[in-house]
Amino acid sequence: MAENMVEVIGTYKPDNLFAGHNIPVLTDGVVLAKNQGVLKRGTVVAIVSASSLAKPVDSTKTDGTQIPFGILTDTVDTTSSTDVKATVYKTGLFNSKALTFGGTDTVATHQAKLRDAGIHLQSNIPY
Repeated sequence: MAENMVEVIGTYKPDNLFAGHNIPVLTDGVVLAKNQGVLKRGTVVAIVSASSLAKPVDSTKTDGTQIPFGILTDTVDTTSSTDVKATVYKTGLFNSKALTFGGTDTVATHQAKLRDAGIHLQSNIPY
């Protein structure tokens, strides 16, 4: 009788955040403001001018958070009583359908500013 030489240990489902690697990927550190809940990987963040803390980009604001700064590299829980350190992608080629924005913002709201910052977008077919 033949022995089973293959065993499935786990599964992996890519999140499809990247659209390619034609553009170098650079990262940077940010400090996320506390009490924002859980911010998902792929959330576009901006920096509040007065505090230098990061929050999801929101075009209706005038405190600096209307200007995109980067894309969260990981899901981060900000429900703690202190601000949270995180990492963002500052450049690269990303799937526009995998991004999350603050307020009612969409890709169209920020695409030009993201491109100016070195973040390029295209639409991928989901896995």
